[in-house]
Amino acid sequence: MPANKNKMTYADSGVDIDAGDEAVRRIQQHIRRTHGPRVINNPGGFAGLFRLDYNEQLFRRNYRDPVLVACTDGVGSKVMLACELGVHDTVGIDCVAMNVNDLIVQGAEPLLFLDYIGIHSVEPQMIERLVEGVARGCELAGCALVGGETAELPDVYKPGDYDLAGFSLGVVELSRAMDATRVEPGDVVLGLESDGVHSNGYSLVRRIISARKLKLSKVYPDLDPSRTLGEVLMTPTRIYAQQIVRAQRAYTVKKVITGMAHITGGGLAGNLVRSLPGDVNAEIDWSAWETPAVFRFLQERGNVDEAEMRRVFNMGIGYCLIVRPGFADATAKRLKKMGESVHTIGRITKGTGRVIEKPTRTRRRTTAV
Repeated sequence: MPANKNKMTYADSGVDIDAGDEAVRRIQQHIRRTHGPRVINNPGGFAGLFRLDYNEQLFRRNYRDPVLVACTDGVGSKVMLACELGVHDTVGIDCVAMNVNDLIVQGAEPLLFLDYIGIHSVEPQMIERLVEGVARGCELAGCALVGGETAELPDVYKPGDYDLAGFSLGVVELSRAMDATRVEPGDVVLGLESDGVHSNGYSLVRRIISARKLKLSKVYPDLDPSRTLGEVLMTPTRIYAQQIVRAQRAYTVKKVITGMAHITGGGLAGNLVRSLPGDVNAEIDWSAWETPAVFRFLQERGNVDEAEMRRVFNMGIGYCLIVRPGFADATAKRLKKMGESVHTIGRITKGTGRVIEKPTRTRRRTTAV
């Protein structure tokens, strides 16, 4: 066959293998930071290796009836703000949070994490910042980052665009797994404060910004006099994993936490209802905590109905626990010592599996338990 002067390469199609190799080299230090004694060193491996139990006798933690718990989630359109602002480290924390906060609802201990980055073209420095954020999230969650995938897809993503998703795996002793049938009338609903919008509702957030011509680089005094709008909106999702795991381990026999919910898309009512059996209701008092300024800012600028705000956003409560009444105060105080702001936001009553929202709300700041 005659020599072809128009030879094609993978790089011509938009995929740079050398840049991918450089990105892999850069992220290794961040990945190794998350590894503990359960991770088995596997240089050049095509998959991560992880022990379910330590093999060191001194630290051995055996499960009698272990159940693996797995979930996957992404950051959603918040990455579009990240691209616009050039802020790529915090969305890695978001990615871990959206997964492990779901995982712990089942009573599980997070074990390992995998990430997926789909991108127009690999920029090693950007990939490093993304994975650095993922690694930081894994440290906060107490799990190991054991692998991931970066897919260079110039025909799918526009220049500068990417998507970020993750997969988490945990374990729970079967007898300790959450079971909605344990929830009973009289149980107390505790709400843990969020750190802001977290990672849900950003399609609406971006529409408000566009329609009202808001500037991400501007400081709005009625929002936050010390941070720009972009900085407020890029605040990463709070990770509750280690605090919740420790709170559960405080009671080795008694099952004082009867249900939990991660407050994401669908809002407080839409997620808490998933933790209720069909013979009880959860009565929620919206005056029990102060709605953060970011939500009122978005509501007023976007002219969004209160019901729609509650359905889309967490409105200041990022995680809920349903606790036996005799242990509610002790559990709240324990979580507060671990850095959480906790409010008693409701009670469980006889009912039909619904969340009943008391209409009265005020703007007063209540004292956390």
